[in-house]
Amino acid sequence: MRFLLAALTLALISFPANSQEIHSKHCLYGCPYGSPQTNDLIITEIYILSSNDLTKLADWAAYKITADTIGSGKTRDWKADPRLSADETLEPADYKNANARLHTDRGHQVPLASFSGTPFWRETNYLSNITPQKSALNQGPWKKLEEAARKLIDDENVSAVYVMTGPLYERPMEALPKADEIHLLPSGYWKILAIKEGGDVKYVAFILDQDTARKKDFCDYQKPIAEIERRSGLTFFHELTFLEQQAVRQNPQSLAEALGCN
Repeated sequence: MRFLLAALTLALISFPANSQEIHSKHCLYGCPYGSPQTNDLIITEIYILSSNDLTKLADWAAYKITADTIGSGKTRDWKADPRLSADETLEPADYKNANARLHTDRGHQVPLASFSGTPFWRETNYLSNITPQKSALNQGPWKKLEEAARKLIDDENVSAVYVMTGPLYERPMEALPKADEIHLLPSGYWKILAIKEGGDVKYVAFILDQDTARKKDFCDYQKPIAEIERRSGLTFFHELTFLEQQAVRQNPQSLAEALGCN
């Protein structure tokens, strides 16, 4: 029943109410749209996300990595998001025994390390930015993908890496054992990385299942953006013209080689 409700919720379309300034700050050629109208759009200095009242997780999060945002050595001090009411988000106690029972971590959608160089890093630890992610995935290929995204900044020609990421709900998953709110656990995740060179967009996109093994190579999970749109119910790069959007959806993933993928 929860899986069906999630599918119905994701089918409800809403258009972004955020301004062009916000789009350009966190998203390249527009933030994702297609989330339910009941979602809460949370905008911070370092990211933007669309929090779903049903799942208690974000349908998507978007952020921009630069050399100045990256850092290390910060703590994971989990807190409920104060911008959401108690019935709209999970709380720290809801994750009790989740690792022992489900082998899940508190997985960041917007990574802490990507913004530890800013004074706003604590906002990455709000549970609106967290999902119950299997430890093998979170500590294995997902972590390596996030590290590879940051490493793109080492290229002197890359001033910013734009990232959009979010969950998929494609099969029923066991709920958090101690959570007292109705919620949904993702069955997988998608991530899109993009950079802008001149007037061109270079990008690469991935879908990884929750049960992806720790030692798997994230490069093996590249997917066309069109497939992520179909499976998530979202639309990306909507500020491009129709022909430009089609080119992005159909072209080879031009950022893959820079990540070390063939």
